[in-house]
Amino acid sequence: MSAKSLNPSGIGPIVSSAHLAEGALPALSEFEFGLILASHAFHRWMMRCIAAAGVPDLSALDVLILHTVNHRGRAKRLADICLVLSIEETHLVSYGVKKLQGAGLVTSGRAGKEKTVEITGKGRDICKKYREIRDKLLIGPLSTTTLDREQLSEIAAMMRALSGHYDQAARAAASL
Repeated sequence: MSAKSLNPSGIGPIVSSAHLAEGALPALSEFEFGLILASHAFHRWMMRCIAAAGVPDLSALDVLILHTVNHRGRAKRLADICLVLSIEETHLVSYGVKKLQGAGLVTSGRAGKEKTVEITGKGRDICKKYREIRDKLLIGPLSTTTLDREQLSEIAAMMRALSGHYDQAARAAASL
């Protein structure tokens, strides 16, 4: 699918900051605007889906932490959760874990000197309910579209690669 088919008007790239698109790579500004819209929509989705699953008042980050802790059914170290989710501010994950503990979705323990977090039965049940709602409200309707699964995987790989470039640019900007 070409960018032109998504913007048939031919009036130029669809961006949020035209002054940034005036540079050498306007397509990156298009990507960034799409990323902004997608990330906000994804965060809204996660918060509403987890509320529908029975746990209101969780942030998008709390939901990500819950799913990460549930992943493969093994206890996770806080450092590993931060690494997987690419979060530098450990206190944000610690706060999210406390909220999830308060809701009875995770428990904490220790592996040596390190704090670990593990899913509870209630947490597993909520993750299962979340998946069922996701299957019904998101996967089901998407399955009836012309969504190309291979292309979706390619986009995901490209986004992971671009995230590395953004991380490197962030490190460089921090040293200016």
